[in-house]
Amino acid sequence: MTSKYFAHYLVFNTLLLIFTSGQLLQAADETHPDYLRDVQPLLNKYCSGCHSEADREADFSTETYQSLHAGLKEKPVLLAGDSENSLLIRLIEKRAEPSMPPEDEPQPTAEEIAVLRSWIESGAAGPEGKQPDRLMLNVPEIPAYQNMQPITALATSPAGELAVGRFGEVLILPAPATVSETKRQISLESPRLTLKEVPGKINSLSFSQDGTQLVVASGVTGRGGWVAIYETGSGNQLHLYEGHYDTVFDAQLSPDGSTLATSSYDKSIILWETATGKQLHVLSGHNGSVYDVAFNPDGQLLISGSADDTCKVWRVADGMRLDTLGQPLKEVYACQFSPTGDRMAAVGADKKLRIWKTVSHNQPKINPQLFARFAHEATVSNLLWTADGQHLLTFSEDGVIKLWDANSFQEIYVWEKDSRETGATACLSADQKSFFTGRLDGTIMTYRIPEIELTSLPGNQIDHAADPIIPETKEQTKLTETEPNQTPDQAISVQIPASISGTISGRNELQTDFDLYRIHCQAGEDWVIETNTARSKSPLDSFVEVLDAKGDKLLHVNLQAVRESYFTFRGKNSDQFNDFRIFNWTEMKLNEYLYSNGEVAKLYHYPRGADSGFNMYPGGGNRWGYFDTTPLSHALNEPCYIVEPIAPDEKVIPNGLPVFPVYYENDDSSQRDLGSDSRLFFTAPAEGDYLVKISDVRNYEGPDFKYQLEIRPRQPDFQPRLQSDTLTLHPGSRQEFQVRVNRKDNYMGPVTFKFENLPEGIAVTTPLIVEEGQIEALGVISVAENTEIDPDWAAAVKITAEADILGEVRTHEVNGFKEWKNGGAPKLTLEIVPSPRSPQPISKPDDETLEFEVSPGETIQLKVIANRNGHKGPISFGNEDSGRNLPYGVYVDNIGLNGLLITDENTEREFFITCDPAAKPQSRLFHLRTTAAGGQATQPVRIHVLEK
Repeated sequence: MTSKYFAHYLVFNTLLLIFTSGQLLQAADETHPDYLRDVQPLLNKYCSGCHSEADREADFSTETYQSLHAGLKEKPVLLAGDSENSLLIRLIEKRAEPSMPPEDEPQPTAEEIAVLRSWIESGAAGPEGKQPDRLMLNVPEIPAYQNMQPITALATSPAGELAVGRFGEVLILPAPATVSETKRQISLESPRLTLKEVPGKINSLSFSQDGTQLVVASGVTGRGGWVAIYETGSGNQLHLYEGHYDTVFDAQLSPDGSTLATSSYDKSIILWETATGKQLHVLSGHNGSVYDVAFNPDGQLLISGSADDTCKVWRVADGMRLDTLGQPLKEVYACQFSPTGDRMAAVGADKKLRIWKTVSHNQPKINPQLFARFAHEATVSNLLWTADGQHLLTFSEDGVIKLWDANSFQEIYVWEKDSRETGATACLSADQKSFFTGRLDGTIMTYRIPEIELTSLPGNQIDHAADPIIPETKEQTKLTETEPNQTPDQAISVQIPASISGTISGRNELQTDFDLYRIHCQAGEDWVIETNTARSKSPLDSFVEVLDAKGDKLLHVNLQAVRESYFTFRGKNSDQFNDFRIFNWTEMKLNEYLYSNGEVAKLYHYPRGADSGFNMYPGGGNRWGYFDTTPLSHALNEPCYIVEPIAPDEKVIPNGLPVFPVYYENDDSSQRDLGSDSRLFFTAPAEGDYLVKISDVRNYEGPDFKYQLEIRPRQPDFQPRLQSDTLTLHPGSRQEFQVRVNRKDNYMGPVTFKFENLPEGIAVTTPLIVEEGQIEALGVISVAENTEIDPDWAAAVKITAEADILGEVRTHEVNGFKEWKNGGAPKLTLEIVPSPRSPQPISKPDDETLEFEVSPGETIQLKVIANRNGHKGPISFGNEDSGRNLPYGVYVDNIGLNGLLITDENTEREFFITCDPAAKPQSRLFHLRTTAAGGQATQPVRIHVLEK
């Protein structure tokens, strides 16, 4: 371009720029920025996230025109007509501290700051005659990629009509026809009524109990919540409730319709008077979004589930928080009361189903968690409880739906996984025989609930068989092993019962030696297969298996994991029964099975404080294994699982955790009573041939690896003994003694000890019973005052023990007392008395024995009094063992680090007795005992465990 033409071009553009600028200045003079159109969107974009009505950081809000002009406590933020000195502009332009927005947040552009300056210079005028709609979003229209309207909420009226929520609208469909097939799609065509102009996504729908009203919950994220009640006949809006500062996730009417509960992303719950829209109470105890709320059947309680990993229970009358259910490990998305209100259920991001007992009806109380188990592989986002209280439905985000028995909390049905089912919304049909699910693709499915009877779980090793078949006792066949016998067709046929002598000799150079024996059994017969190797000083470490006729492993039981955990603090050796510290132990219950690396143990007693762990069965001595598994050593952080047994022929419903098959095999006897020798209990699943295999667990062999293999009928029995045969007695006081039983061949029933020839002035706890599944009982010998103890009395007392075994009463004599020494007058006597702060005894004042009642899940309070006859110092009653001879599952609670203790300056102590749901209904005598003053016990007190 020549210089001549360039000069003309420069002049032309300069004139054009001057002309255009003049036009812009003239337009700016004529049109100033509008608050609603231009200013409020900028404040929402950069300021209201921290400075809102719900979150007034620095006690300042930019959410409304009034709050913006109110400014800070110390100074205004706007100077109308003076943008240069207005604090708002100075903060935004980084000319004042603290600069806003913070450096790590999005910053306004120069053009956006110019709009704010221009608005302030023009007088900072507000909206004319109206406030800005908090739910209005000033955003560009973005065309959808697909014309799809996800279903976000569903509800069924008592008459069966189906309310369907989508973005911005609600459809009310006539009652769908009863579904006869497993599932089918519901048509959305021809709705009876359509409700429009709802701001945002419909998060919740619910009908009033009479079906005449529909509650719709919605809102706009970050702006506010919106709840309306419509008349279902006409579609007229009856009430509108706007009080939340963010979207509303749920809105529920109380059973009588007088109160509305709404929950929001703003972390609050509001209770409204339905008819007037008056806010009754704002419940602000949650620290995260509140996703779900539900009333109990009488409307007196409210449960809420939140992103803060808790549920909370509230008293509706005054909004008081009665309890925080803190067991969930992640967000809670759904919670409900049972139809009878006696239980509460919740599900969420920790993938578990949890059940609590409702205790806090009127006053703050701890609502005990009754049940918690791993329910789904993905987040559980919804929960439904059928009206009859018999079933629960859970919905996960991976498209899996499960049906549960609401009494045993066992999975009884699972629908085939469907990726279109996100579990976001579901509701039951009016007749409770089916349910509806809303999908993200805009479709609705209805599923028929199958009628399924929950089959009983297989018996465990304690409850070996309900009706065992004990084979006829015959003379044993005796034989000696001959080679070869390592393949099924080479297996030596044996007539059982039999005693076999053999050697794992190592004569076959191609593989490690083992021996096979073929036996024939009838269905249900109980056999015991055991070895004598270590006891005979053989180097063989035997391993015994029962295989099918083809030589394949035979399944004993499947163990499905329902909770995952790991060992904390320290590992465990193979003998230790106590201090099993495992992660998340509070969700575990007594008598549950713990699986780790092939071993199955059983929970015997809860940890008693921060510095303790579970005790495992049998509660003393060496730890027992179950299902013929052998106790092993376990390392710190080694995984472990709570498992439930499932019979081999029963279907396993997947839950996302492992299933461990346990075969008929044994290394060391599970009760450790044979050392390293093997004992396997085999119940034939069907009539036919089976192979018994014996080998060395290390795959060692040699000519001296000899064994004696015995195959015999199971012979349940017990061996009783008196542990405390020498006692020092004090006239006018009481001493404790102990009896034990060695259980044989899985006999786990009760054993009763009887005492005869007791001299005058001597009384013994009667009856003294070793409970089912337990190994010991503790009694008290009471000596009347002024009794002259004769050294010959002890030997004269006759003790027997009896039990009903397979319908036959079997009696065994027990070793008697060896010696009773006279310890003289006691320096300490103890007595249990009622506590004024607990239920009073049911016995009459003149009864000899004090008696109390306790129900599963209940705690009662008693008192122990010490009569110090010269004894000084503390009186300790022990720690976890401080309740003596209590029914299994009933224990002294809240003992603290020092256990149950009367300090040296006191003469009495109140104590608590808790009854776990594991306790069986019974009546039993218990006492307390101290080692102080030569060992003294209280009088026996009878406790009655009532039915659940």
